[in-house]
Amino acid sequence: MNLKKELADLVAASVITQETADNIQNYYAGKSEPSSNKLFVIFAILGALLIGLGVLLIIAHNWDELSVSTKTVLAFVPLVISQLACGYTLIKKDTESTWRESSATLLFLSIGAAISLISQIYNIPGNISSFLLTWLLLGLPVIYLLRSSFTSLLYITGVVVYAAYRDYWNYHQEPSYWFWLLFLAILPYYYFIFQKNTRSHFVLVHHWFMAIALTICLGTIADNNKGLIVVAYMNLFCVFILLGHIINLKTNAHKSNGYLSVGQIMSMLLLLISSFHFFWEDITRHHQYDNAFFGPEFIASCLTGLAAAGLLIFKKRTFAEERIRPLEVTFVFFAIIYLLTFVFPNVVALSNILFLILSILIIREGIRREHLGITNLGLLMITALVACRFFDTHLEFVVRGVLFLFVGIGFFVTNFLMIKKRNG
Repeated sequence: MNLKKELADLVAASVITQETADNIQNYYAGKSEPSSNKLFVIFAILGALLIGLGVLLIIAHNWDELSVSTKTVLAFVPLVISQLACGYTLIKKDTESTWRESSATLLFLSIGAAISLISQIYNIPGNISSFLLTWLLLGLPVIYLLRSSFTSLLYITGVVVYAAYRDYWNYHQEPSYWFWLLFLAILPYYYFIFQKNTRSHFVLVHHWFMAIALTICLGTIADNNKGLIVVAYMNLFCVFILLGHIINLKTNAHKSNGYLSVGQIMSMLLLLISSFHFFWEDITRHHQYDNAFFGPEFIASCLTGLAAAGLLIFKKRTFAEERIRPLEVTFVFFAIIYLLTFVFPNVVALSNILFLILSILIIREGIRREHLGITNLGLLMITALVACRFFDTHLEFVVRGVLFLFVGIGFFVTNFLMIKKRNG
């Protein structure tokens, strides 16, 4: 059915107004593409990747037998072909995502191949971090010119690899903050595709990539102050949880997104680790020679804390009917526990109490909403805490067994009552 023609006929027959017809057309224009088109885009991207790899392998097979001039020409051949493909796409196929995604992917990979080949041919000195930085800077405009979401994902992956290589795998180098500039450079495109279609597959994948990228790379700013970087991480995970809930509320989505999943998993994992003695002993030991309230870790903890507080206020004002979830305010209590380490070094009991209270509140929320998944999550948290104390304390085996017995009974009784209530 030709939607435009049908709407024109309905307007001509005075069945609907022109304004209504325009609204209907804009609605369907904003909807995601059919699954067949999505599959075509995926196969086009895979085709571009395979073509690029195939050309490189063919060239590599005969590389040593070629002259320097021939090598130079061959190094630029994929780059020229991919640029011509991008030019054709911009002029003739600008509205077709298949052409944009495949040509942009091919050009992005060709840029990296050309840089590495020319460096190898003429023995240009450098290292992997400088190569990645040059590649990313040259490849960034491709994302915006061709509006390619897959190339954006490749770029984010490259940024993470650059940050990890520069600051995790080369300890002798000075800290580099290029990651944050490179990361900020992709945010306008991320916002653009989110505004265009909040539920598209590329947007959902971008949520995961963004959350994982920030989780991996926040640690690159750490120097000596382990305590404050841990606080910054807890703040960041609460930012993810709040952002995930806000996105779901704005888009009327009920499934967990990347921010929500990463934030919940990592915040609970960090809380569980903080329930051990060694965690706080290591932090308090650094108080002796660290200037705790200066340096990049302090700036990071302040910025992430302000972001979490701002999102919490925004959510409460925008969605007044929504209750504050237990994990959304964890960053406040975790920061208080950290500050108490300067007065009372042994705060592990407070960390255990915080984890236990959060577990109970999550169980309570699940019961209130009659949601088995949330309820079982809280029960699993309590089980994990009991399991950790099983190996961390000198309790008798009988006491440990009784603890596990009570948790098991709690699982059974809670699920039985909720299922009975739901069916009744």
